[in-house]
Amino acid sequence: VQLQASGGGLVQAGGSLRLSCAASGRTLSTYAMGWFRQAPGKEREFVAAVSWSGSSTYYADSVKGRFTISRDDAKNTVYLQMNSLKAEDTAVYYCAADPKRLGTSPDYEYWGRGTQVTVSS
Repeated sequence: VQLQASGGGLVQAGGSLRLSCAASGRTLSTYAMGWFRQAPGKEREFVAAVSWSGSSTYYADSVKGRFTISRDDAKNTVYLQMNSLKAEDTAVYYCAADPKRLGTSPDYEYWGRGTQVTVSS
């Protein structure tokens, strides 16, 4: 499966962005999906994940209550709605897919190119 993330940009603190991750090549419903991010000089970190059915979601404590992950398998797309953005949310955001595993560690099988999110304070 090929993944393409989009929707990043520059936003003021307190603003919102919605990231999209479009999949091609395979049906998205056969994959657990995750969003990760990596800030300059830091390791890639978990942001959010959604199960194959979409019934279960998981979030990093730092984004809980502000970010929402969702999936639309009819559109083969996963979304990350980001509200109340903070300067510390600035990073390159990556979407990832795995047919067998759902977790918070960055060992998903497939990765898309990242999209830059910059939050100005």
